[in-house]
Amino acid sequence: MNQRRKWISLVALLALACLVYLLLPRFPDLIAGYDRFLFYPFQTVRGFLLNKIPFSLGDVLYIAVGAWGLFTVAKWIRYLFSFRANKVFLGDSIIRTSRTILLFYLFFVAGWGANYYKPPLTEKWGLIPVLPLPKIDAEKAERKKKSLENLVVFNHFLADKINTYEPGYHSLSLIEISNRSAAYYGIYTDSKVAGYGLKIKPGLFGYFMRRLGVEGYYNPFTGEGQIDKELPAFTMPFLICHEMAHQAGIASEEDANLMAYALGTDAPDSTFRYSAYLNIWLYANYRLYRRDSGKAREIEAVLNKLTKAHIDTLDQISKKYQNDYARYSSQLYDNYLKMQDQKDGIRSYGNVVSSAWLLEQKRVKSEIGFIVVP
Repeated sequence: MNQRRKWISLVALLALACLVYLLLPRFPDLIAGYDRFLFYPFQTVRGFLLNKIPFSLGDVLYIAVGAWGLFTVAKWIRYLFSFRANKVFLGDSIIRTSRTILLFYLFFVAGWGANYYKPPLTEKWGLIPVLPLPKIDAEKAERKKKSLENLVVFNHFLADKINTYEPGYHSLSLIEISNRSAAYYGIYTDSKVAGYGLKIKPGLFGYFMRRLGVEGYYNPFTGEGQIDKELPAFTMPFLICHEMAHQAGIASEEDANLMAYALGTDAPDSTFRYSAYLNIWLYANYRLYRRDSGKAREIEAVLNKLTKAHIDTLDQISKKYQNDYARYSSQLYDNYLKMQDQKDGIRSYGNVVSSAWLLEQKRVKSEIGFIVVP
């Protein structure tokens, strides 16, 4: 390929990538049919092929990409030290690398990333969101007071559920939880990829995940979900259902948490219900603690002994692995989410408190029935 064609191909890819990045947030109707005709078949096929492999091929891919990146940078440095003799090679390498990055981005969007632009689950499930606060100070104060009251009620509700299902909780292995989670997606949801596209594997980077404050993640290139196999067993049912939500085509972190909560509390499995209620309680109690620490401690005090031991375990893990790398990792992921039109960034995880409360209010009024996966 001559130099002119190289530049034309690069500019064309860049224009296409910019067009995709700019249009998807503004015209979500562009992804109509994306699930049925592209994502679902693709996720099913790669799940059928890769789920038979016991380790994460995506992690191997990341290692290969990292090695390629280091090799490329080293090569550029060498070219710079002999710039006059190697300027053509340097230019060609930069063009090839840029094209490769753009192709990876387009593959990311086509293979999974477009799911970020779907309507939220609260809209799909008919959960009426809390209205924005009025501008009048008196009304604003009243709504804040009501919001705090609802948060207290929901915390009590979750604590009662935790105590109810704790006696039936049993520690399960990662494989057992993954198999049960996939089965529950097939029984209680209309997921189109429940047959082959859902399976969670132990990540190859467990130690580094803990250092970076990452419990699990979905690889959008291979369709694999990974979690740290050293995580406490009582957190795994919820976390695995969360990562499977990504495999099922739910990109938003709030929605993945809501799906994990809805499925975990719908399945007739005390271990899953306990994990779901406990994980959402941790989010809800954190929010309540920031607004009324006394009330938060009061509710925590009614929890059973095993749950208090579980919370203490999480506190010890948090203290052990608290470091600057975890903070940098969180900031990077926050920026990534905002680039994908997730305005609340990493805070969107905790937004599940509001949507889960809305779900429980709807459950009181009517049967939710089959869980719809958009």
